[in-house]
Amino acid sequence: MNEVFSQLQGHGLSIWKHRWYIVVTAWIVSISGWVAVHYVPDRYQATARVYVDTQSLLRPLLAGLAVQPNTNQQVAMMASTLINRPNLEKVARMTDLNLQARNPAQMEEILNNLSTGIKLKGTGYDDNLYTISYENKNPKLAKKVVQSLLNIFVENGIGNNRKNIASSQKFIDSQLQAYEQKLLDAENALKDFKRKNIGVMPGEMGSDYYTQLATVQQQINQAQMTYNQATNRRDALKQQLSGNDPTLLVDSSSSGGSSPEIDARIQTLKANLDNLRLKYTDDYPDIVATQRLINQLEASKKKELNSKKPSGGIGLGQSTYYQQLNLSLAEAEADVASQKAQLQGYQSQYAQLKSQADRIPEVEAEYTQLTRNYDIYKKNYESLLSRRESAKLSGEMESQTNVVDFRIIDPPRVPLKPSFPNRPLLMSIVLLGSIAAGIAVAFLRSQLRRTVNSRSDVFSLTDMPLLGTVTLIESDEDKQKKRKGMIRYSAASISLFVAYGGLIALQFFVGQSV
Repeated sequence: MNEVFSQLQGHGLSIWKHRWYIVVTAWIVSISGWVAVHYVPDRYQATARVYVDTQSLLRPLLAGLAVQPNTNQQVAMMASTLINRPNLEKVARMTDLNLQARNPAQMEEILNNLSTGIKLKGTGYDDNLYTISYENKNPKLAKKVVQSLLNIFVENGIGNNRKNIASSQKFIDSQLQAYEQKLLDAENALKDFKRKNIGVMPGEMGSDYYTQLATVQQQINQAQMTYNQATNRRDALKQQLSGNDPTLLVDSSSSGGSSPEIDARIQTLKANLDNLRLKYTDDYPDIVATQRLINQLEASKKKELNSKKPSGGIGLGQSTYYQQLNLSLAEAEADVASQKAQLQGYQSQYAQLKSQADRIPEVEAEYTQLTRNYDIYKKNYESLLSRRESAKLSGEMESQTNVVDFRIIDPPRVPLKPSFPNRPLLMSIVLLGSIAAGIAVAFLRSQLRRTVNSRSDVFSLTDMPLLGTVTLIESDEDKQKKRKGMIRYSAASISLFVAYGGLIALQFFVGQSV
């Protein structure tokens, strides 16, 4: 540590011995630097601040009715792309800078200068407060550039939204025309298909093909049962009419005839009882009830025969009874014919459905496909109609109101004082630099012509032990000469700082006068 301190002390003494180099160099560098600072052209910075308000009151009111894009994102993108080449060319034309360019190279240089000189930064709440600045030696030109950029910023913010809405409406209209044609074609296809497949369309008989087939099969079974019952009743009446029934003959001859309605009901019930016994056992509730009813009717018949007196003549009773039997037989024949026709109709319908076993499923599948396409086209068409109305409402909202409001907080202005250069600061830097340059020159001079300043220097140079030193005794004349030299040096140094202070004061007064 002592060695380092000794070295620094030695260098300091060497520099001090060449102190005039410091003063002379400082004066030369300072004068040169101050002259250069003085001739640096003034540059004026024009600034403007604009606030983009994206929180419009219409946004919550029109939520779900109009298209509301992310305005914050759009404004941020617009601000980030503001300083692009098309906008710079527009600024050059608006400020007549393009008239200064005589060839493409000069125009390119003008655009490059604009690009490097224009500054845009977001500040404030949510970065929606933007500051536009531009620096130029011509204050009027700087102000015109900032004003042009501000106009472009506002116009792009309003024009881009309207352009996007207009293009969206145009696209939706074209899609609507396309889907309207598709919907018309689908409707015509459905109409032709229905006309071509009348009678086999799904739903014409209330159900699909397989349900219809099962229903007709059940109807055939029911009609067959009813037809069998009618046939049995008819046959029973024929037996009674032909006299093959001994019971009927005995009753008719002995009592003069019973009620034909009771006999017909008994025969019908017996026929039903026979049909039921073909399917079920004797314990089946319907069989038991039918048998009970038959017994009641027979008992009622016997009671009626016992209560009647013999009539005036057998021939007359038989004639009336057979007339009633013929009437019942005619009714039974008509009923059989009706039931047979109904059964044949069901069988014909069943045969027709069976013959269309391959055609009907194909028709159903094709009809399902046609209706599916029609429903899709209709749904998309209605959705596009709704979106077109929403786009129209958005366009009207954009044209009649300000969804994004550009508020100019500070219009473009140029301060009276130039923003560059800061001459007091530059003069201070020049002064410090000149002193540093003078010290460097003195140090270099001391290294070029080295001298011995202390005993340690002698020892380091000779590597020999130092026996003693001889002190220099200065005369009065030498001391006076040395004192005058210090006065001159001090005066030269002080005058440098005085000159610096005078220049700073001059700059201050000039600034105040401006």
